[in-house]
Amino acid sequence: MKKRVAVAFTGPSGSGKTSLVEKIAQILMKSKKVAIIKNDPKDKAHFDVEGKDSYKFSQTGAEVVVTSPTRTTFFSQREKTLDEIVMMIDDFDILLVEGLKTLPLPRIAIFRNKIDESYFSCSEAIAIDDTIRDYTIPENIDVLDLNNTAEIIQWINTHAKDI
Repeated sequence: MKKRVAVAFTGPSGSGKTSLVEKIAQILMKSKKVAIIKNDPKDKAHFDVEGKDSYKFSQTGAEVVVTSPTRTTFFSQREKTLDEIVMMIDDFDILLVEGLKTLPLPRIAIFRNKIDESYFSCSEAIAIDDTIRDYTIPENIDVLDLNNTAEIIQWINTHAKDI
């Protein structure tokens, strides 16, 4: 079985989580197969256009797969565990997870302007930019430069969890 690893990103809304995950994924995809899980805690995401066939199918509550020559989309009306999602995706080297603070994964918390200390208990590292100058971080949490993707990738390569 090939080695697969995962790492998570967390932080307040507007902190730059999505931008960072996107940058990291683009770099890692040059040499690895990357998968991304995005948590949508407010259930706001929509994946189809109302009135189209796949939308109608997804409204039945059934598990729906839409396939085309360039992509496959899976619509599920059921919550999935990390293990179930990993089995569905299957073919990847590294999994980047945005959100899902309860998952037991190494986690980088992202902050701009101010640090929210409530994230310390679920984070092994924080990534900040120069908008944050005065801060006190527990010694067990690594401090990374939010704008230095090479440094963040090095941290990921060292700390990502085998899954």
